[in-house]
Parts: sequence; C-alpha cells; structure tokens
Amino acid sequence: MTTQIQPPPTPADPSTTVAMPAPKVVERPAKDRSGWQMLGVAAATFILGFVALGFGAGADGDGTVALFSVLGIGLLIGSVVILGGLTPVAPGRARVVQLLGRYHGTIREDGLRWVNPITVRKTVSTRIRNHETGVAKVNDAGGSPIEIAAVVVWQVEDTARASFEVDDFVEFVAIQTETAVRHIANSYPYDTDDSGGVLSLRDNADEITSKLSEEIAARVESAGVRIVESRLTRLAYAPEIAQAMLRRQQAGAVVAARRQIVNGAVGMGEMALDQLAEKNVVELDEERKATMVSNLLVVLCGDRDAQPVVNTGSLYQ
Repeated sequence: MTTQIQPPPTPADPSTTVAMPAPKVVERPAKDRSGWQMLGVAAATFILGFVALGFGAGADGDGTVALFSVLGIGLLIGSVVILGGLTPVAPGRARVVQLLGRYHGTIREDGLRWVNPITVRKTVSTRIRNHETGVAKVNDAGGSPIEIAAVVVWQVEDTARASFEVDDFVEFVAIQTETAVRHIANSYPYDTDDSGGVLSLRDNADEITSKLSEEIAARVESAGVRIVESRLTRLAYAPEIAQAMLRRQQAGAVVAARRQIVNGAVGMGEMALDQLAEKNVVELDEERKATMVSNLLVVLCGDRDAQPVVNTGSLYQ
C-alpha cells in the first residue's frame, strides 16, 4: 500500500480579527493613602479611648460617667474600624477594591496602604507567568495529522478587566491559547516545497510564532492580559504518518543533492572544454566533445568510484 502525498493547498490567512466584546470596565487608581499614617491615627484613637474610659471610671456623677464611657467605647470602635482599612500590598501584586459591589479602583503601590474600611479588596497577581499547552493532535493545512504544543508568556495588564470581564482569567488564557494554537496549526502546512512565499510551520518558526502571539493577544485582550511572547515547544508529524513523511523528506534531500551534483558536473565539463580549446591542447570534434562530457558526467555523478579504462590506441579507436 502506497501513500500518495498531495501538495498542500494555499493556507488561509489566519489573521482574522477575533470578535471579542468590548470591555465594560477599565482599571483606574483607587483612592488610598499611606497605611502607616492611618496606623498611627488608629493607635492614637485606641489610647484616647482607654483614657476616656479611665476618666469615666474616676468621675463623679452618673452623667459624666456615661459621657466618658460612651466616648471611650466610640473611640475604641473607631480605632478598630480604622485598622480594618489597612491593606498590605506585596510587590508584583495589586489589590482590586470594590465598594458596595461597584469597582472602586486598584492599588498597585506596594507597602502598607489604607482604603475605605467597608470595601472588599481582592488580590490579583501582576507578575509574569507562563502557560504551556498540552500536546495537541491536529491536522495542518494540507490535512496531515501533526502534534503541536506551545508555551506562552503573559502578564495581567488591566486588573479590573481580569477581575470583572471573565470568571477566571487564568483558565481563560489557557483555553484561548489552546484555541489559537489549533487555529494556527490548521492554517499552515507542516512543510512545503513551494518557494512562492508560502509559510510553513517547520521552516518559518519566527513568522508563525509572531502570528500566534498576535492571535492570542487578540483573544485575551478583553481579559486585560498582555502577551509577552509565545513559542512552539513541540512540532512533529503524528506517529501514523511519521515514517511516510520521513521518506518524503529523505527523497527531497536526495533530489536536492543530485541537482547540485549535476550542476557542478556540467560546470566542470564546460570548464574542461573551454580550457582545452583555449590552450590548444587537443582539437576535438563535436562527437568527441559529447563523449568527453558524457564520461565526465558518469564519473562525477556516479554513486561509486569509476573504473578507469586506458585507451592504448588512437583517439578514434
């Protein structure tokens, strides 16, 4: 049973813009202040509360005791409320702030910060991450089954969109990366002998990875993610056709080598005839020139070393 290899068709342009919905929220700075200052205010309030309770305990009269007691308790509660607004922010992380269900802003400055105590603060990592896809078995543009995998380096650029536009931006990036890799693999042939500018997955790795990065970036833009780089980590024919494609590549290499050998042999024959004629070494008619060129081609293009035959007669015997 022979495998007939069909020439790959011209691939479709995969640069079609992915129709993602426009984001409804964008990142903006939150209204925050230094947490150390507010920590000092909370400590002072806490101390004043205890002082007020002490005055109330030593005061005469029910009204004065009640007044200082209420004031002391209020100051203590106020210090606890102030402490509730303290928000530590680690390097490489941001805090997304929500106030009564609405987006209130993002804290990117690291250190101890303070925001409205009744807000909800969600931590979002802004560090550079990478995602490696699993080995996917897909068909290339020519219909040949191949195995392909890629690694993508990405980073959260807009914390608001990453938090509110998608359910889980990490899973979203993973799924969209898998989709883009499969789409790119379906849009180009694995290998091609066409020199007419058709890109192939094996021979044009830089161009293919650039298009892959563009497509992934278009797919995850609505989630506030920036694609730093993408690279193919595995590219091979599927096992069921690997041997047939290996024979095809070997045949192509043999043909290319034979072509180069023949071109060199023809050039050497032409050079030999020109030098013989230029130096008047011997005069050859057309038939003897053809014989000489034929012998040279046999010697130079043969797979094995030629066995010389010494002619002891004349040139025409």
